[in-house]
Amino acid sequence: MAPPQGNTSDIKRPSTGGIRRRSLLAGVAALGAAGAIGATSSCSRVSTAQAQDGGHLLERLRAKGSVTLGLAGEQPYGYIGEDGKMTGSAPTIAKVIFKRLGVPKVEPFPTDFGSLIVGLNSQQFDVVAAGMYINPERCEKVIFADPEYQMLDAFIVPKGNPLGLHTYKDIARKGAKMATGVGYAEIGYAEEAGVKHITTLPDQLAGLLAVEQGRVDVFAGTAVTVRNVVRQSKTTKAEATGEVTPYVKGKPVIDVGGFAFRTPETHLRDAFNRELHKMKKSGELLDIMRPFGFTKEQMTEITAKEKCRP
Repeated sequence: MAPPQGNTSDIKRPSTGGIRRRSLLAGVAALGAAGAIGATSSCSRVSTAQAQDGGHLLERLRAKGSVTLGLAGEQPYGYIGEDGKMTGSAPTIAKVIFKRLGVPKVEPFPTDFGSLIVGLNSQQFDVVAAGMYINPERCEKVIFADPEYQMLDAFIVPKGNPLGLHTYKDIARKGAKMATGVGYAEIGYAEEAGVKHITTLPDQLAGLLAVEQGRVDVFAGTAVTVRNVVRQSKTTKAEATGEVTPYVKGKPVIDVGGFAFRTPETHLRDAFNRELHKMKKSGELLDIMRPFGFTKEQMTEITAKEKCRP
């Protein structure tokens, strides 16, 4: 069956100019519409079929000629733009790698972040392409390629940062109302620091609006996500803080993000990794990610195996 009309395999490079508030809202609306359509149609997925000995999904994808990517609508990792086309750092990387693996077409399956792992394991899509942080809890449910980036957090706060929120401990000490995304690692970091008032919202744009409207005091997200939404919205009511280092059991944490695969599909994961490592070595990976706001300092040699250790 052909993919739904709302799902296109075209991937658009990010614009170099700012994105108007209306454009950001349109992109979120497009994501929701595409997700609703995609949820009713699973005919494009490729079954794992009780994969053993490393799985056979790669061969099935080659025969089919396409791979379906699970997206979470988070800029700049993977989202549907205002024109209805898939964009973001992860889909762009996926398009390059899967073409080299003999799978010429990539298709989006938009969903919310908290549903990505469930959707992957229920075969709604073939790969999670959402810049997902790699941690031991998630490693019990899926397998990860080595990460393409490392990242600290940042906050969206009212202009001038009136409460002086620069760390999760600051949020706890001030009794501030914090928001973050559904299923985000920032929830755990805030709880670790003693934050009591935590609200979850659909995405970073909803977080920006909540801060602007005074419904929350701070929105926590990855540094690149926070900076992008503040810059692109051209808001005059909120700002992004500097980078924030989260702590777990008193130790600083540097998060890394990568592609996730169903646990049996080690052949596909390993083939993906080989191409990813070539791109890291040549500098091609940074060239792809830089237009989405990533920097050389955010490139990483950390492995998924290291981050999966308890």
